[in-house]
Amino acid sequence: MPLITAVSLILPKNAIGPWEQTGKILGNFSQDVFWDSKWAYSEIYFASMQNEIQRQILSAFLVVLRPMARILLRFGIGFREFSEIAKTAFVDVASSDYGLRGRPTNISRIAVMTGLTRKEVRRLRDKISGGEPAVVVRTTPMWDILHHWHADPEFLNDSGRPAILPFYGDEGSFSRLVKRFAGDIPPGAMRTELKRVGAIEEDDSGSLKVIRRSFRPELDHESLISQLIHGVYALLSNVAHNTDPNLSEERWKNRVAFTQSIRSSDVPRMERIVGDRIADFAESVDDVFMAYETLHEGDGKDDEKVTIAVGVFYFESQLDDKDFTW
Repeated sequence: MPLITAVSLILPKNAIGPWEQTGKILGNFSQDVFWDSKWAYSEIYFASMQNEIQRQILSAFLVVLRPMARILLRFGIGFREFSEIAKTAFVDVASSDYGLRGRPTNISRIAVMTGLTRKEVRRLRDKISGGEPAVVVRTTPMWDILHHWHADPEFLNDSGRPAILPFYGDEGSFSRLVKRFAGDIPPGAMRTELKRVGAIEEDDSGSLKVIRRSFRPELDHESLISQLIHGVYALLSNVAHNTDPNLSEERWKNRVAFTQSIRSSDVPRMERIVGDRIADFAESVDDVFMAYETLHEGDGKDDEKVTIAVGVFYFESQLDDKDFTW
């Protein structure tokens, strides 16, 4: 419940001249002014900027921001850089989401909404419109090869599992797989890298077999960027969509199962079980995605492509999470 205080302001009618002069001294108020004999009075409402709902939301964001701060500090990024990015995001959303009649929100309104100065808003708007480099999230060629090896019919066996592929061949070979989905990368180089990360193995005849569907990227920052965009961004976009008070369509699915009664001695076993089920689920969804990616091939239609993401995750409370109650 917001904390609101009502004050009755009583002034002699002629004490300081016209009511406009009162506004110059006490501030301009939107409430009506009533005259009674020689007295003027108006109820002025002061709503706390930090009302209870806002306080609870900000407390939740403090929890969310802790792991973000941990990641940023790990990569040598301090508050100044984060602040610049955060201000840019506020200005971008305020400009695009709250415009009238299809036009961007004007600078004055953005300043009111965000608490930034008009000068700062203008600077950030110019920065955004200047087309500064955006984050580009790429799947690596190795990810693409493993994805299609597990889903494209040409590279599956009779039971629908990834086939053991000969290195050479016009169809159903590793060379053909690389040519279709890895651009101009030589098949030999792809084989070497997939073997290095432990995703495939080669038998005495030179045929290749998949032994892992995923692998950890060599550079941590590449994995971080991918997880932030594909995971954190997707989840927060889901939350923003579902909590929109003006939402007219069906809410997106968002399910989290949790418990507070697991013995610490059982946590390693629980992590292994959940990890295996997450992997199985992710692979089954990836199979569905691949089926629909190829469902309409050759029908001649050029429908707009839409990005869809499905996430499921494991969480385990840490020492610095103890002040956060599920």
